[in-house]
Amino acid sequence: MALGKMTKVIGGGLAIAVVVIGGYALSWSLGLIGQVPTQGTITQSPMPESDVLARQSRRLTSAKNIGVSQPKQVLFGDFHVHTTYSADAFLWALPMNGGNGVHPIGEACDFARFCSNLDFWSINDHAESMTKRRWDETRASMRQCQAVSGEGPTADMFSFLGFEWTQVGATPAQHYGHKNVVFQDLADDAVSARPIASSGAAFDALRKSFPTFPAAITLVEGTKAPAYADMNAFLGEIRASRVCDPSIPSNELPLDCVEVAANPGELLARLEQQGLDPLVIPHGSTWGFYTPTGTSWDKQLKADMRPERMNAIEIYSGHGNSEEYRSWRSVGVRETDGSYFCPEPSENYTPGCWRAGEIIEERCLATGVGAAECSARAVDARQIASEMSVAFHTGVQGVQAEDWLDAGQCVDCFLPAFNYRPMTSMQYGLAISNFDDGLDKPRRFNWGVIASSDTHRARPGTGFKEYQRTVSTEAGGARNEGWRKRLFGAQQERTPNFQGRTREELTRVSGFQLTEMERQSSFWQTGGLAAVHAEGRSRKAIWDAFQRKEVFATSGPKMLLWFDLVNAGDGTQVEPMGASVEQEHAPTFSVRATGSFKQKPGCPEFATEGLGADKIAAICGGECDNPSDVRHMIKRIEIVRIRPQTTPGENVDDLIDDAFITHTCEPSPDGCAFEFQDPDYETLGRDTLYYARAVQESTPTINADPMQCERDGDGNCIKVNLCHGDYRTDQSEDCLAPAEHRAWSSPIYLTYKPTQQAAAQ
Repeated sequence: MALGKMTKVIGGGLAIAVVVIGGYALSWSLGLIGQVPTQGTITQSPMPESDVLARQSRRLTSAKNIGVSQPKQVLFGDFHVHTTYSADAFLWALPMNGGNGVHPIGEACDFARFCSNLDFWSINDHAESMTKRRWDETRASMRQCQAVSGEGPTADMFSFLGFEWTQVGATPAQHYGHKNVVFQDLADDAVSARPIASSGAAFDALRKSFPTFPAAITLVEGTKAPAYADMNAFLGEIRASRVCDPSIPSNELPLDCVEVAANPGELLARLEQQGLDPLVIPHGSTWGFYTPTGTSWDKQLKADMRPERMNAIEIYSGHGNSEEYRSWRSVGVRETDGSYFCPEPSENYTPGCWRAGEIIEERCLATGVGAAECSARAVDARQIASEMSVAFHTGVQGVQAEDWLDAGQCVDCFLPAFNYRPMTSMQYGLAISNFDDGLDKPRRFNWGVIASSDTHRARPGTGFKEYQRTVSTEAGGARNEGWRKRLFGAQQERTPNFQGRTREELTRVSGFQLTEMERQSSFWQTGGLAAVHAEGRSRKAIWDAFQRKEVFATSGPKMLLWFDLVNAGDGTQVEPMGASVEQEHAPTFSVRATGSFKQKPGCPEFATEGLGADKIAAICGGECDNPSDVRHMIKRIEIVRIRPQTTPGENVDDLIDDAFITHTCEPSPDGCAFEFQDPDYETLGRDTLYYARAVQESTPTINADPMQCERDGDGNCIKVNLCHGDYRTDQSEDCLAPAEHRAWSSPIYLTYKPTQQAAAQ
């Protein structure tokens, strides 16, 4: 062949190769190569009716043994479940994060029925990730799950449809947090025509700025590369969906657009435009990895935010506990101009901004700079860090997660959420009042209390056993050092100067870096449960219990709890947890609690036969809720008293009595029971609420000691031993430590109302 012809052939071949490779790369980036996830299949095996009846009988027997004369059925469920229809769940399922593939709705249904043995559950994938196809498939799957579970009093489980409205604001004024929306029935006309997403950062990121994976990833991942193509296709499907016109009422919108709401009030208004009245449940309120410093519940008590429509609150999940209030703050606010400053450490708390100053000062001194200069740098670092909210840690160059010690954490809280925000705790929310309508008409939250899993691996009700940390919790991360560098960037030089960044500059920083993803991996829990006292075993009975707020929460085990006002009204009525009562005289309460059954290894016969050995291994991880006949002991019962504000600005620190009463229990297999009074009620003459917290004997728990601090003689944390979710901690290591699991009742709300004669005096 002549040289010229050969050159033309080679050149033509290269041109074709360039076109082919370019076309492949373009198709990859557009999500045309890859498969979008589907709903998966549901195992059709029915649960034996005898097992369902035995489950009910054991709980009723326990209730009678502890002195409950006319017990209702106690049913356990999980109202916060994600599958890989949620973008973050899909991301964690990728090989780069050690994921083992997608987890569809069908898998969640199987897990809830056979692995965790729940009575009810709901699906709550992020609305921001949903499309019309995904919503259609979600509805169909939940109906299939209900169909295979049966109907009526012998149904093994009740499936509820829902979604999560996932809002994150950049400032306290813009932040409203996450809300789960759950509907009573499954028919099309009983649920929202489409999930309603939150406008803002999360929504915009998925549709615009969240990066797709380049075709070159095939060189890094080889046979695992199709998972990344699937992620691109997943994002492409989201970006191909048009956003609804916000000026059009929800009931007049087409079915194929993506609907958004800017705040809780707008979310509720749009649901009401469709004639719907779902449960709207706030959750994750104290999670500091995305909640701006300085955020509080106060703005959500305004009338236009519709606080009366939030019937329950999730106070515990796989992200930890959001119950407890503390008087310390992560940042201070100057009264003169509203600017932020870094508060000094207090007992049991060191602000993250303060620790930032300590790190800079330590580095500065190590370079030989004078003490005065290093102290000045520390002061500057603290001030700038206090202004950077959740991104304060990015100002310390070359910092490692271990460098922060226990800064930012509630070290004396029970299994606390990461970087705790006390002004968005449940206790703070119940203590505040809004007086926009006058002192005689305070607006207050009136919540029932639940817990959930917030699983992103399609595992409803994960807290039955503490096993498989990186699957039963959200712990995860880069599977090797190469992926860690790609996700978080190369290790920076450890400089002795704080690098402040503007909000505009921070928008260009990876979300993995902004949220301290690596550090928080040691705080993930297996998750909690919602429990109801239901007047029968049916969908309506469960729903009605939520409406009455006759619900309680557990940190995972299936504990039993009753909390009653025994002298309500005229002194002869009995009102259960969740009740709101006008009361003049001193209240008397009764509390009864029973520990959860100790677990046997493996799975019960009905689960093994229903799922089969392969699915028991793949979905349940070889373990199921498999109770023995022996219960854990209840160690103590604690009563919390909260007296909501009666005047604007009343100090919340003085209004929360935790614990108001602590009752030590005698060891008994039947549980623990006692009665108590509040003799101060009439003297104080103000509205008051009470709830019970039953505490079980300690058991080994994943990440119960998240920092594993080594302390000096004064009790200061001088070194931490984090349990990483990535390759740096053995994936078979469950990082167990003792924890006293507990159950929380919904409060009983008393409105102080004296007789006319007493009022006249």
